[in-house]
Amino acid sequence: MTDQPAPVRLRSTLAGVPAYVPGKPPAPVEGVTSYKISSNENPFPPLPSVTQAISDAAQQVNRYPDMGVVALTEALAVRLGVPVEQLATGTGSVAVLAQLVAIACDPDDEVVYAWRSFEAYPIVVALSGARSVQVPLDADARHDLDAMAEAITDRTRLVVVCTPNNPTGPAVTEQELRAFLDKVPSDLLVVVDEAYVEFTTEESVSDALAIAQEYPNVVVLRTFSKAYGLAGLRIGYAVAHAAVATALRKAATPFGVTDLAQHAAIASLAAEDELLARVEELVGERERVVAGLREQGWQVPQAQGNFCWLPLGDDAVPFAQAAQERGLMVRPFAGDGVRCTIGETEANDRLLDVAAEWLRTQG
Repeated sequence: MTDQPAPVRLRSTLAGVPAYVPGKPPAPVEGVTSYKISSNENPFPPLPSVTQAISDAAQQVNRYPDMGVVALTEALAVRLGVPVEQLATGTGSVAVLAQLVAIACDPDDEVVYAWRSFEAYPIVVALSGARSVQVPLDADARHDLDAMAEAITDRTRLVVVCTPNNPTGPAVTEQELRAFLDKVPSDLLVVVDEAYVEFTTEESVSDALAIAQEYPNVVVLRTFSKAYGLAGLRIGYAVAHAAVATALRKAATPFGVTDLAQHAAIASLAAEDELLARVEELVGERERVVAGLREQGWQVPQAQGNFCWLPLGDDAVPFAQAAQERGLMVRPFAGDGVRCTIGETEANDRLLDVAAEWLRTQG
């Protein structure tokens, strides 16, 4: 008989960490082209100039990347009109959020955020040993900022506002955000997660960068994954007052941002007009899809990201299964709804067909 080794001792908090559920790849269906609209990916391939920057950087992968991400930081400072001291980068905005939790929270501290929102929030918080305080969205799938303000206690160290909200779509207005900030303690970090900000079209949406200059406790998170189409290279950043940005850089994984990611991001900033033209095209498709769904009878919340939300409740998983049978991978959230990324025109048309068929068969 072989002796079994004693189990290793791991942190007890792991028992309460939910697993992240990624969007599934498209499953092959005979006779049709399958599409993945489950991960909010940009359907456009990289621009030639970005591909060239990645290729050039690949010639130096035997060397460590620039740990300070200096060139990109300087380019962002110029693009955003903020001092370099107010910028911190990381391997995607979710990694920067983890750094924020690390610098703000001790075990058993609280992080307040809306729910349902980005699925990584409870994971990042639980891994830190802090505690999530999830505040339900309102009837329109929007942040209930008054309720979030009321949920703040002496143990709260961080508040996250996801705008536009992933996965439901609505964005927070400037008036709403300012009113909220005036209610919360001035020493409480408020993170405005703007992963999808480039897709917003409502004039009332908050100018978080301008607000962050007025409120020292505000941190703005952004990413190159969505509008810039660099999801596979993992690069995001925060804009924060200098003391917070300095602490964020201390908490970053050394050499985490690769040279490939840095050079691709710089090339993307240089080609921003081309990339934003693509964003405009996706926004047009989003408006077409949302209008089509509403005409069918769906109650679709305001959509300000590169996705739309179908509030299916307990039918979320069955709908996703029906879509999969038609070669369309959507992202179900059991008991809540289904998030559908705006993808290729053919994928969007397929979504409208599947949604119409669902209503016919369920009605």
